[in-house]
Amino acid sequence: MHNGNHDVIVVGAGFAGLACAREIAAAGFRVCVIDRKRDLGERLHTTGILVLEALECELFAGIPAGLLHAVPKVRLYAPSLESVDLSAPGYRFFTTDTPALMRWLGQRSVAAGVELRLACSFRDATPMPDGWHLPGIGDCRYLVGADGARSRVAEHLGLGRVRDFLYGIEYEFDGGALRTPDALHCFISRRWAPGYIGWIAQTPTGVQAGLAHRQRRGRIAPPDLRGFLAQVASLSGLAADRRPDSIRAGLIPCGGPVRARQRDNVLLAGDAAGVVSPVTAGGIHAGLRHGAEVGRALVRSLRSGVPPQASAIRAIPAWRRKRALRWAFDHAQWDWPFDLLLKSPPLRRVAEQLYFHRRGRRAKAD
Repeated sequence: MHNGNHDVIVVGAGFAGLACAREIAAAGFRVCVIDRKRDLGERLHTTGILVLEALECELFAGIPAGLLHAVPKVRLYAPSLESVDLSAPGYRFFTTDTPALMRWLGQRSVAAGVELRLACSFRDATPMPDGWHLPGIGDCRYLVGADGARSRVAEHLGLGRVRDFLYGIEYEFDGGALRTPDALHCFISRRWAPGYIGWIAQTPTGVQAGLAHRQRRGRIAPPDLRGFLAQVASLSGLAADRRPDSIRAGLIPCGGPVRARQRDNVLLAGDAAGVVSPVTAGGIHAGLRHGAEVGRALVRSLRSGVPPQASAIRAIPAWRRKRALRWAFDHAQWDWPFDLLLKSPPLRRVAEQLYFHRRGRRAKAD
């Protein structure tokens, strides 16, 4: 691999890294994105579920319709498996053909002027008078770590590191069909998902089903997704003994943004910076916004010669209410309040705020 000089090198070709690189390339600066994968559609660690606002990001302009499946409502299940449907006028989520989506984003980034190097791992960086040298890759003025929850950039260069995680696992069932394909099915259960939820959704290519729990020190067992799917098979329409066609798993930050997100011309973006909702674990839209803002901050700096200040990167939600709910999930989660209060107005309003960021409406109770 040849060495070269760049204004910015971005480590990680996920949502945040590509959003960052696109801003820099659009301003006419030289940006290189490296990723250890040979194929951006392999070894995924994301559900690929998009909120409506994510499609307003420039990175998704012109996305092929075949990569998306609209989901206009949430069906929320209590531990007893009683459910309530939630929706908001004009609002919908989108599931995706996630491997194809990531490949499309990579191709679109290259067309926009981003240099994308796959099968290229970050190993270390050494400081220079005016930037960084990455052995075997090249020199750059600024380095961006957008390399996920276990960021090697943060580890090697002394930035803040994510410490609090959810551990998630997801199955894909090619060609599968749900009984209710227009709902994002979300399950609250301390037994199956302490500290988080289970979920099942129709996708453009089949069905995705996942489960996550709070990662505790000393706990290494993954969530029991097979057991969970067997329990809810009669509701979902998936055969209890069906084997998944593909599996993805990984750690999801849930402690909020790390403190030291930049220093010495190195910046963190997206999951590497902990920019993920502490409760819903929604990181795609937040990562897109944060990555794009990091890119814009670097463009301003490259033009002015003034180093980017921490205050210039503002696309980080405070998540005060969600931090409080994260504490409650971690320390006081019981099943009986959800069984008792599922259809009550207070719990419904909280759920609507979490899912729709504003008050929705209850469509139907089952």
